[in-house]
Amino acid sequence: MATAVLGRCVLGQLNRLRTYRNIAKVTSAQSRNISFSQRLLGVKYFTEKHEWVEVNGDIGTIGISDFAQDQLGEVVYVQLPEIGTELELGLEAGVLESVKAASEVYSPISGVVKEVNTPLEDNPNLVNESCYEKGWLYKMTIGEPSELDHLMKEDEYLKFIKE
Repeated sequence: MATAVLGRCVLGQLNRLRTYRNIAKVTSAQSRNISFSQRLLGVKYFTEKHEWVEVNGDIGTIGISDFAQDQLGEVVYVQLPEIGTELELGLEAGVLESVKAASEVYSPISGVVKEVNTPLEDNPNLVNESCYEKGWLYKMTIGEPSELDHLMKEDEYLKFIKE
């Protein structure tokens, strides 16, 4: 009888150990997925030319940084790419004109334009007033997610503009 009780205790301990291992495996897998998802949801990446891309799944929202809009001055005209245009990393995607100068906007990633910020046509100053929220320029598919690895995260960009 003592052997049977001891056997059940050992089996109980083994079953608990298996359960803990399974929980650890699931938790580890979930944490990998969460960190990958967090990288791809709502994170802004910046170029040395002061464009930014905010990643939401397989769509990137593109605009210019607060530093860039400040340097440019009051934006009076915006030329955006057409929906369906295939853009390549680093190539011209549009133009912003201000009272000071005109400046090209370069695509921070490759992909296809899916949406443009049409309110900018009537109110280009939204770029100055709210460059990250209302003043974004266009949205596009993210053709090559690995291109994001070559862009700066916000903290790196802030250090870059201080230099």
